[in-house]
Parts: sequence; structure tokens; C-alpha cells
Amino acid sequence: MTDVDTAHALGSARTLWELVARRAELTPDRPVFLQEDRTLTFGGLHDSAERVAAGLYGMGVRPGTVVAWQLPTRIETAVFSFALARLGAVQSPVIPFYRDREVGFALRESKAEYFAVPGAWRGFDHTEMAGRLGAKGVFEAYGELPEGDPAVLPAPPAEGTSVRWIYWTSGTTSDPKGVLHTDRSLIAGGSCLAHALHLTADDVGSMAFPYAHIAGPDYTVMLLLYGFPAVLFEQFALPDALAEYRAHGVTVAGGSTAFYSMFLAEQRKQPGVPVIPSLRLLAGGGAPKPPEVYHSVVREMGVQLTHGYGMTEVPMITMGSPDDTVDNLATTEGRPPAGMEIRIVDGEVRLRGEAVCQGYLDPAQSAEAFDADGFLRTGDLGEVTASGHLILTGRLKDVIIRKGENISAKEIEDLLHTHPGVQDVAVVGLPDTERGELVCAVVEQPDGAGELTLGALTSYLRSEGLSVHKLPERLEVVDALPRGETLRKVLKYKLRERYSAAEPVSVSESGTVK
Repeated sequence: MTDVDTAHALGSARTLWELVARRAELTPDRPVFLQEDRTLTFGGLHDSAERVAAGLYGMGVRPGTVVAWQLPTRIETAVFSFALARLGAVQSPVIPFYRDREVGFALRESKAEYFAVPGAWRGFDHTEMAGRLGAKGVFEAYGELPEGDPAVLPAPPAEGTSVRWIYWTSGTTSDPKGVLHTDRSLIAGGSCLAHALHLTADDVGSMAFPYAHIAGPDYTVMLLLYGFPAVLFEQFALPDALAEYRAHGVTVAGGSTAFYSMFLAEQRKQPGVPVIPSLRLLAGGGAPKPPEVYHSVVREMGVQLTHGYGMTEVPMITMGSPDDTVDNLATTEGRPPAGMEIRIVDGEVRLRGEAVCQGYLDPAQSAEAFDADGFLRTGDLGEVTASGHLILTGRLKDVIIRKGENISAKEIEDLLHTHPGVQDVAVVGLPDTERGELVCAVVEQPDGAGELTLGALTSYLRSEGLSVHKLPERLEVVDALPRGETLRKVLKYKLRERYSAAEPVSVSESGTVK
């Protein structure tokens, strides 16, 4: 069987543990995780996870027990998570950067009976926070994991359609939502990613994002399906991380648009000299990708870029493929797998398929999220092309309504990404008594760029064909846009909070500043 045939066969596994066991039988000695000078093989993952499952069983963890964990991206974290999968426990991963408000909410809402923490990590005492929050069953699981004799274990889960995962939305504007997933929904999401990228057992991947993110199992399923390893980064920063990429011969990197931009910035320090000589593909999702970013990566780094579309509720919806056309790779989010149904209703993208979550912990939130036909309302705006590719045009909540006219923030952002004086940009609507909302562009500039003015910005947008009524009426230049800690998405709500109270600047109908 070819790698592709094997991967499709493994994708039929009922549970994540069955997937681990089948891969361990096929290629026990191949590496799955690489971290600094450490290597874990597929066989080692299976055996280590069984021993840790036995240790957890001895602590009282049983099938269905809710175990929350807030652990950094380490080999031990992956082993711990698969140990819980072996037991059939319900696990609730929490991003390591979250603090009292988010962590306390997750512990209360999930009714976690145990909470695994790293102790003191990166200058913060997670054990002390857990005590302050009154968490139950707190234990440290950073370097040392509980172990026991696998002979004591009950049979592994026989089905993968029960809810065994509670992931948390970012909660940037309100309390997080607890998203309910099954083993099969995670396998379906990871399969979409794996099959679209056309990877082989000779590839070497990388995880520069938190393993506790929904992308953690998404990516790990891909490793299990195709039998290749990934380099894990407990702390990711460039240029420091480049030595690890080079040492392990990483062929596939990425994470999200912010990661592409960081790699590009490093490449521009030495044009023409590959920043990672072994790299052939950047891939990711989780945030919009301006077409100019795609073209810059291909032109300057000499590698392919494929971008996808996913969310906590649906870890992988569509994914670009290396054999797509240049236009589709630059302007679309790729195509969905056979099992994903996409329906556009009043411009909104709605989804139905095996990778879609089972809903939320709060039944009222679940009822609101799904329509009468069982399609998940994403809140994203988009359209499907004749070739089946999805184009995202913005967010329902990211449409600026100026004098009754709808303006897409993404349209303006995509155009501004082509401006040589713009490194990154976020366009937001700010309250305005006369217009309802005004358009504000918040810009990061590249090193050495000249001063950017509102007049120059609007003149450029007009030359690119943007309608006058969509022109920004305000410009703010910042050293760095505020970002989340996971996939480094821009936190637009912080920009709205920061700039809503200040005096607006406007542009006349002729395009001049007034």
C-alpha cells in the first residue's frame, strides 16, 4: 500500500486510541515527536501512554472522568493527552497562557475532577493559581507523569462518537464557550488537513502553536495517518527557533498568517538565502490570509503556501492543496473534504459534517448555533466558486456599517497589504454619531518605512480601485497590533476599545482629508 492508501485506511479508526495502536503496529520505530535532543517513536507513544494511563487509573481517573489540563507544548503533554484517550476520560485542554478568569471559568463549567498543571512555568505559578481557584485534584505533570502497570487498565473505548473533548473558544469579548468534540470529529478534521497537503512519510512537520489548541490533535492525526514526525516548540520565537527547524530538517512549517509573516521577515534579512534550507511548504489557517502574503512567500522564500479554514467548533473545514491553481491558493481557503457540507445562507457560511462539534456545554448556545437543518452557523461571510473552493469575505461582526452601507474590513485589509509601507493592518469600525460607524485602519509598518499619512493611504486605496465610501477616515500607526497567544490573531476588540473614545478624522467624498 502507498502512504496515501495507508492513511485513508487509518482514517477509518473509530477512536484516537485505535489510530495510535494501528500506527504503532505499522511503524513502531519511526519518530513521531522531536524536541531539542529528544525523540519519541510511534511505538514509544503507544507504550508510554499506556503506562501513564495506568498511573492515572491508580489516581482514580476512569472512563468519563473529566480531566482539565493546562500544559505547555511538550512530548510529555502529548503522552498525557493520549493516556486520557486510552482511558476514555473526558479531557478539557486549557491554553497555558490563560489566567484566573478563563481558567476558573473552564474548571467550573466543565466540572473538572482533576487538573494537571506544569507548576511554575515561564515565571507564573500555575499550581498556586489552581489553589486560588479552588480546583479539584490538582497535580503537576510537566517532566514527571504518573505511571503504572497497563495490566490494570480496562478495555480501551470501543466507539468514538461520545463527547470526550471540551475545547474553549478564545472568549475575547465574553466568557469562553465550551465546545464539545468526539474522537471521530477530531479524526475527521485531521484527515482533511492530511489528505489536502499531499505529505509523505519522508516529511518533517512542526508545531509552533500550543498543543492545547484544537490544532494540537488536528496536526497529530496527520502525523498518525502518514507516519512522519513533527518538531515541538515549547516556546516559539524567531529567530531563536530557526536552529531547531534547521537541525531537524523541517519540510513543513506554518501555523497561521502571522507565522507566515514572521518567516518572511526573517527571509528578508538575507534575500536569496533560504531561511530554512529543507523547507518546501508553509501551511496553516485560523486567520485570514491576504493574497499578497501568498505571493510574497512564494516569490521570496521559494516555497509553496497552502492555507485553510478552521475554527474551534470545526478544526478543519477546507484546505488548500499544493496542486491547486495559483489563483485558488492566493484568493481562496481551499476545498472541503467529501464529508463536509458547506451552505451559504444570506452570505453566511454554514457547515454540516463529521468534523463539526456536537455543540456547546451550554444547551442554549447550542440551540442558537445550529439552524433547523443541523448546519452550524459560523458567523463568517463567504462564497463557493464553481470549482468548489471557498472564498471568505469577512465576518458578520466585522462588517462596518457607514451611513447604511455595508463595508467589508477584509476587502480594505487585503488592498493595504499590497502597500510597501504596510507590514500588517487591521481595519475596524468605530462609533460615530453622524455616520453610525467610521472606518479606522490600524497599521504596523516595516522597519525603515517612511511616515504613512491618512492622505497617502487613501490615495493609494483609490488608485487600487476602492470605492470612495469605503475609504478609511482614520489612521493609527502602532509598533505592534495586539494579538492572541495561540495563533497570534489580531484582537480587534482591543483596537475598538482603544480608539473608540478619540476624536475621529474624516475624508471628504472627493478623497481629501477634512
